[in-house]
Amino acid sequence: MSWASAPIRVAHVMGKMCGGGVESMVMNYYRHIDKSVVQFDFLVDGDSALVPSSEINALGGRVFVVSPYQQLFCYMKDLSDLVRSQRWQIVHSHVNSLSVFPLYVANRIGVPVRIAHSHSASGGDEHVKNAAKAILKTQANRYPTHRLACSRYAGEWLFGENADFDVLYNAIELEHFAFDAETRAKVRMELGLTDAVFAVGHIGRFVSQKNQGFLIDAFAQLLNRRPDSVLVLVGDGEQRALMEHRAEERGIGGKVMFLGQRSDVGRIYQALDVFALPSLYEGLGIVLVEAQMAGLPCLASGTTPREVNIAGAVEFLPIDDPAVWAEALARLACCRISTARTKNSSIFSAYDINEAASWLSEYYVSALVASGSCVGSSGREVVK
Repeated sequence: MSWASAPIRVAHVMGKMCGGGVESMVMNYYRHIDKSVVQFDFLVDGDSALVPSSEINALGGRVFVVSPYQQLFCYMKDLSDLVRSQRWQIVHSHVNSLSVFPLYVANRIGVPVRIAHSHSASGGDEHVKNAAKAILKTQANRYPTHRLACSRYAGEWLFGENADFDVLYNAIELEHFAFDAETRAKVRMELGLTDAVFAVGHIGRFVSQKNQGFLIDAFAQLLNRRPDSVLVLVGDGEQRALMEHRAEERGIGGKVMFLGQRSDVGRIYQALDVFALPSLYEGLGIVLVEAQMAGLPCLASGTTPREVNIAGAVEFLPIDDPAVWAEALARLACCRISTARTKNSSIFSAYDINEAASWLSEYYVSALVASGSCVGSSGREVVK
């Protein structure tokens, strides 16, 4: 097939952009995809906290703001007006079970390629959210023409065990996370960590799903065994102040480092000795892939998909007893190797962003051709 000069524009329905994993994943693909073939537009809720508009615009993309999905009538109207006016022929929705709403709009207006993308699941104590998800999931297969998921687990959760979907991993720049002893020494110095300090790390938004309170409780018990430990927390969110208060309440405020939102998480991994992810649920848990690439042993909740255990470095534990996590952390502290990590990077090839972005570009093109549409958005003609 050959192409006219203008790229296909894909409308990405993002929901609330707040520096979380889904936004990072989409932006990472956007940075690496061939923009002479595919361009991204971003539809974001008006109450988004962190929208990288400058970078998106610099890369040739556009940001469209819609009403928050909680204002459902206004949200649907905004989406309808935009889809009609912009004439996108591919709408790619990343809002999990809520994708029924934008894809309903896209279907009604006649968008030929409608992609539902599952990034998560449900679990834990979020009873109201779980009930809403259960209802919306019954409509998950009604409006999409194509289905993607960040893992088999996430895909089966949203679309069903027998559904037809493709797995698109949350790919990364592998070399960005590879362990480097010099970087480790430099970052630990920046953070004020001596060689003797045992650094437990966690990266994630401060929301109920990520369960940082459980980790703080486990770390408080670890300090009874290993007082030379610190807990490094990277991220921001609605529960950050609550977690800071929790650490102070436990009397360990001076041992917990709240680093906030960081753009250099690849460097932070280097300074750690172990990575912990006690989430209530995860679609995949891409931070565990990054941590393993950095050579770190990892602890993860038993609800995390097992397919994330790429290097065999992830231990899965229940999240009903912080003492179990404290014991596991103490065990890792006793046998840590802080300056000589090894890895086999070839086993991470499925997460290579360069290969994955090329696959996604072809996926869009093939989907548009298969739809029978001859003209893509922005006037690009598909010649078979």
